[in-house]
Amino acid sequence: MKKIVFATNNKHKLEEIRKITNGTLQILSLLDIHCTEEIEENGVTLEENALLKARFVKEKYGYDCFADDTGLEVEALDGAPGVYSARYAGEACNPVDNMRKLLTVLQGVENRNARFRTVIALLIDGEEHLFEGIVKGKIIEEKRGKAGFGYDPVFMPDEYKQTFAELGNEVKNQISHRALATRKLAVFLSDR
Repeated sequence: MKKIVFATNNKHKLEEIRKITNGTLQILSLLDIHCTEEIEENGVTLEENALLKARFVKEKYGYDCFADDTGLEVEALDGAPGVYSARYAGEACNPVDNMRKLLTVLQGVENRNARFRTVIALLIDGEEHLFEGIVKGKIIEEKRGKAGFGYDPVFMPDEYKQTFAELGNEVKNQISHRALATRKLAVFLSDR
């Protein structure tokens, strides 16, 4: 089985990716390769941040690697919070702070169209590849649901009446932005 590093220490993302790939790859985390350094994400796009993380691992540890960056892009906010989604409410914020700020900024705004977008950068055999997954939906007016993480309690994907946090991980892992990008990655790797 092919070993590949997923450049993350986010347990939620790691668990989600492992479930999506269903044991077809041996996915190692940064912790598994003893990488404890904070990888700076100072790119201005999701693509740049994903590539920064993957290149760091490849150059420093030598492993084939993939990294992702995900952003929530809200139409009425010209795509914000976007690349700054994880720190939307400030550097020391948490997901609750981010959701609270988003809901406050959107108070009274009719256009609540949004999309989650994930970009995965893969470095393998000296080549770089990008895979994208997008899920469109809306930002609801108050948090609902207990599953998921990040903005899941306020994001309702199109064609559903529940938020990602209400749908639960099994459904979310079938339809999410990360699932779509990861399936593209998995197909690419299985064809090699």
